[in-house]
Amino acid sequence: MHFHRKDLTNEQLIDFYKSILLPRMIEEKMLLLLRQGKISKWFSGIGQEAIAVGVALALQKDEWIMPLHRNLGVFTTRNMPPHKLFMQWQGNKEGYSNGRERSFHFGSKEHHICGMISHLGPQLAVADGVALAHVLKNENKVALAFSGEGGTSEGDFHEALNVAAVWDLPVIFLVENNGYGLSTPVDEQFRCQSIVDKAKGYGMEGVQIDGNNLLTVYDTIKGVREYCIENKKPYLIECMTFRMRGHEEASGIKYVPPHLLEEWAQKDPVKKYEEYLVLESILAYSQIEAIKKETKQHIEEELHKAEATEDFIIDSGVELNGVYAPTASSNDVRVLEKNSAEEDQSKDIRFIDAIRDALEQNLEKHEHLVIMGQDIAAYGGAFKITEGFVEKFGKARIRNTPICESAIVGAALGLSLEGNKAVVEMQFADFVTMAFNQIVNNLAKIYYRWQQNADVVIRMPTGAGVGAGPFHSQSNEAWFTHVPGLKVVYPSNPFDAKGLLTAAINDPNPVLFFEHKALYRSISGKVPDAYYQVEIGKAFHVQEGEDLSIITYGLGVHWATEYAAESHLSIDITDLRTLQPLDYDAIRDAVKKTGKVLILHEDTLTGGIGGEIAAWIAEHCFEWLDAPVMRCASLDTPIPFNKELENNFLAKSRLDETVQRLMKF
Repeated sequence: MHFHRKDLTNEQLIDFYKSILLPRMIEEKMLLLLRQGKISKWFSGIGQEAIAVGVALALQKDEWIMPLHRNLGVFTTRNMPPHKLFMQWQGNKEGYSNGRERSFHFGSKEHHICGMISHLGPQLAVADGVALAHVLKNENKVALAFSGEGGTSEGDFHEALNVAAVWDLPVIFLVENNGYGLSTPVDEQFRCQSIVDKAKGYGMEGVQIDGNNLLTVYDTIKGVREYCIENKKPYLIECMTFRMRGHEEASGIKYVPPHLLEEWAQKDPVKKYEEYLVLESILAYSQIEAIKKETKQHIEEELHKAEATEDFIIDSGVELNGVYAPTASSNDVRVLEKNSAEEDQSKDIRFIDAIRDALEQNLEKHEHLVIMGQDIAAYGGAFKITEGFVEKFGKARIRNTPICESAIVGAALGLSLEGNKAVVEMQFADFVTMAFNQIVNNLAKIYYRWQQNADVVIRMPTGAGVGAGPFHSQSNEAWFTHVPGLKVVYPSNPFDAKGLLTAAINDPNPVLFFEHKALYRSISGKVPDAYYQVEIGKAFHVQEGEDLSIITYGLGVHWATEYAAESHLSIDITDLRTLQPLDYDAIRDAVKKTGKVLILHEDTLTGGIGGEIAAWIAEHCFEWLDAPVMRCASLDTPIPFNKELENNFLAKSRLDETVQRLMKF
């Protein structure tokens, strides 16, 4: 192993040694604590420290790094206090995630480290979003994301590299090729000779280096960083290394041939760097021993600090309040309600135009708001909502995307790390499945895990009634109401569509914003010209009634009002508008008014939000009920294409029958 110091001073080389020694000695201590039962799990990076340390030394301290399990050196080199790290690994309340996350599944905005999730691949796209934010702000910075060689098999790897290449983003993708996944060797992961060979396929440069040589890693990252900034392009680095211990300690390494362990033990990055410093007379062995003694003492002192903490007091209220980032009230945004005086300064517009108005006004108000989606720029989107936006706001902010929903949602999260807002348009709500992991595991959980908000709105053109068949008509809102950390909004009219979309964009939390396609051009209503918002989490009372209460949302509101107008019954109608969080006060009021409740939604019956609402009413409002809570929903089948079949599928076709059954009680 040859070390090239270039212009590094002796002091710098010694500091580098201290930087690579600290994570090694911390880990040796953690392995001891693991055997003592004082920590529950450990993912070892022994033998790979040169990569994490070299990266952190080479990048600017305010450049984001997306590390993985074996990158302790990133955290220590970014000067995160060891006692705080120890608290994290012990599940202590004073750790970085307040005891809510394990090992290295946490981040810190202060240290520009983005916490990983177990699915690994999604972190790569987050780096795209951070780099995009730098480009938009004309900042000379890069973002760097780690991947293991196994992670390169995931679709997220392809999507992230493709987006970075197409958008000319200054991202460094660094692959730690340590020979194995959990136990799967590289020859069962891919057939190309080297991972770096993949770079050319994306139109980017790449290099393979010795990942155990600290100075090689440092010098390569420094040079690649300069390349990415100067050329505004991404770069792929493959670091050859080896995992000297199991995937995690319980896994063991029986599947590794002994000769490989012996071979790579001779390339130990800490020992080889020590030898170099001694051979170059930069340090004597006595000085090395003194540094190790000082480091050991420092670790013991930090452990003592970590142990001197108060008992963990469990508070469910604190946990529930930790799911969502606080929504700050803004004096310059009026909160309006339908039928307010502001409607005097209104115009009569369609649902689709209300969505457009909200997007346009928010683009004007928030200079760091970016809208992304397939065909949304010059083409104007599948439904022409963003037509003309690219001429007014430019391609940088109205961004056409490749067909890669996961990467774009990940990039939206990356934008949020840098203080930007993002609106992502799913061409159809059905296609959100391709980004499901990013939404439910990355966006939804990030604030609870390490207090980083995700300022992202995902627009979801949804629903049936237009003869579009099984893959362009689904009502999938209930999938997301089950996920803590997401907000789910579903307006039924133009006034709410504009006001709720503005509220969603102003909300620091991830919002799934459902827009029924059948309403886009079929309904109109008065909408204020002014910039305003409607409160998320608050239902709207559509009309008074005495015989029964219909609780509904979206297209169901129109089914209910049409039915009520033709019926001899006096029907009370509540429009939920927001499905997560639900307005339980409004639901309770609806029950009290009539004692007979019908929950109407276009979604299929089984697993729909109606089941949750019915259960809550039975649990909390039983004393006011005069009949069982009934649900009217669509058939438990995929959505058929044929128009007659579709009509039969939809809940509307069973509304009268359900009402009549309810009224017989």
